Amino acid sequence: MQLATTTRLIDSVRRLARPLRDPRDLDPLMARIGEARYVLLGEATHGTSDFYTWRAQLSRRLIEEKGFSFVAVEGDWPDCYRVNRYVKGATDAGASAEEVLTNFARWPTWMWANREVQEFTEWLRGHNNAVPVEAKTGFYGLDVYSLWESMEAVLAYLDRVDSTAAAAARRAFVCFEPYRRDVQEYAWATRLVPSTCEDEVVELLSELRRKAQEFREEGREGFFNAEQNALVLKNAERYYRTMVSAGAESWNVRDRHMVETLERLMAHHGPQARAIVWEHNTHIGDARYTDMAADGMVNVGELVREQHPTADVVLVGFATHRGTVIAGSEWGAPMRRMRVPSAIEESWEYVLHEAFEGDRLMIFAGDPGPELMDPRGHRAIGVVYNPGYERRGNYVPTVLRRRYDALLHVDETAALHPIQMEATDRTEVPETFPSGV
Repeated sequence: MQLATTTRLIDSVRRLARPLRDPRDLDPLMARIGEARYVLLGEATHGTSDFYTWRAQLSRRLIEEKGFSFVAVEGDWPDCYRVNRYVKGATDAGASAEEVLTNFARWPTWMWANREVQEFTEWLRGHNNAVPVEAKTGFYGLDVYSLWESMEAVLAYLDRVDSTAAAAARRAFVCFEPYRRDVQEYAWATRLVPSTCEDEVVELLSELRRKAQEFREEGREGFFNAEQNALVLKNAERYYRTMVSAGAESWNVRDRHMVETLERLMAHHGPQARAIVWEHNTHIGDARYTDMAADGMVNVGELVREQHPTADVVLVGFATHRGTVIAGSEWGAPMRRMRVPSAIEESWEYVLHEAFEGDRLMIFAGDPGPELMDPRGHRAIGVVYNPGYERRGNYVPTVLRRRYDALLHVDETAALHPIQMEATDRTEVPETFPSGV
């Protein structure tokens, strides 16, 4: 019976699969995207060259052929905003993409400081140089980790435009100062005593928004950047405070912040804005069709689907059967090139490998057949990885057909090419589901 079910499943996968060899093979996916305004592109690891390369290829086509407004990634706002200034040709933004990307100093640096992103960044700058200012495509970070950097950015902005309003920023700065830029120390301290910096960061954001009209006159883009850094500060304070408690709350704070940032970017770019998102599968694949839902977790893909018409949202997952990856053996450890073993037999990756040779694109539409609606393990490797624990910690039970609208399967993948091989900041340890994603 099990053999017959597996055979039917493989047959169903073969009927859906299309060859994936070069950018023109993305034509069916471009057609599926159509006029969608939100295209969320995943990855099964944070350290695989093929995932970054295919996302870049698809993003280039979306920008050139469909006029997408920006790329928003699973990265810190201040670091990514430097990239945004570079790709838009801002003065003093940096001499090269490599120079700008080396500013990503927080572990894991390789996620964005890599040759694959460098190549895409240089392409995007060249593309933007050839179009009017209003048509330039942006590059932004959605994440919530940059508490200190965002606080310093707000303080610098207010010192420049309104020294009186800067008092609110200084109160927040003073509140956090005893913790010596150590979010773990702050988080544990707030658990032990009922004293936090929440009021200070809320006041700072409120102060900025009270003077929004006045500050916009100093420059719409500068105000938007400052306001976003203040929002990061508010949500980062909550994120780190909840991180020390068990449960889903800190994960949900983070993903809700990413969606809030995404919607702010859409509003900032106007009513015709269209967004490309690059994040791990665990963020962009709809959490309702995984075991995350049972644990009380929501994610970006689920929230964007819930908040917008079906035709406006396309979720694209990625998978691999085996290969190599850049990761660390523990949080803050030196990055290493690791071997990704062949997928376990019960997994979707195993089925995809057995169904065909080579790489394939699958687009889910219509009646998939009951065998495609059963949950199976779907590989998820974070920035922390131990191949020896592959079976126990790196597969998320998934209804593939519902979690994504399309899937790119790269049968054998290769590791990213980091620009720099050592990290400088190992103090901030997020929750790890499945392991530091």
